[in-house]
Amino acid sequence: MKKLFAALALFAAAILPASAQEYYDIDVDVQEYPEMQPIPDSPVYYAPTVDSNYFFYDGLYWDYYGERWYASPWYNGPWSWVDPVYVPTYVLWVPIAYYRKPHHHWTHWRRDRPPRWGDHWGRDWQARHNDIYRGRTGGTHRAPLPDYQRGYNRGNYPRQAQQQNTLHSQHYGYRPQEQVGQRYYDGRGIRAAQSHARQPEQQQAPQRVEAPANPLQRSESPAPAARAHPRGADVRRERR
Repeated sequence: MKKLFAALALFAAAILPASAQEYYDIDVDVQEYPEMQPIPDSPVYYAPTVDSNYFFYDGLYWDYYGERWYASPWYNGPWSWVDPVYVPTYVLWVPIAYYRKPHHHWTHWRRDRPPRWGDHWGRDWQARHNDIYRGRTGGTHRAPLPDYQRGYNRGNYPRQAQQQNTLHSQHYGYRPQEQVGQRYYDGRGIRAAQSHARQPEQQQAPQRVEAPANPLQRSESPAPAARAHPRGADVRRERR
């Protein structure tokens, strides 16, 4: 059961993507810093040992639970609900095989393909999402993990938002490239560590990855690499 942590006014609901409330204990309770592995041909990481639909992308951890997406800059929350229209395209493109708890509706879908979000959230969501992300150039680099959080486990995990923000600003130099991440950081008052505040190409040499032109096309061979950032999720219904 979700436990309400704080009604922290991070964003104006009509303008910004996340809700004003934060939660602990949604579906995931990580006792120590998880080991993350990069998903091939994607800027997203997943956690093989975490029993949840748990990912890391562009400076934020992402968890899919109860047909909702949540995000946090810290590995065990608190988590903020993110309106699905603002969930980044690359997160939505993660193949079903990397979900530890896939939705039961996905049983007969191809595990090497993303979930059919257009079927789930409908055409209106798809059109709005594509309008938001069309032509974006951010998020194509695999962001560095906040490894400084390895020093915090259940015994000393900082649960106060202000303490988390201060530590993140001091030790993590990456600045999100996607607008949803930028607004999240700004809403929390998180700033990149000054000694490391560089563009992602210069910081720890994050790997640049290319996205498939249309990940939902049926094909027996890998989809060709795109030459630019994806223009919206383009998660149209998969033809049979």
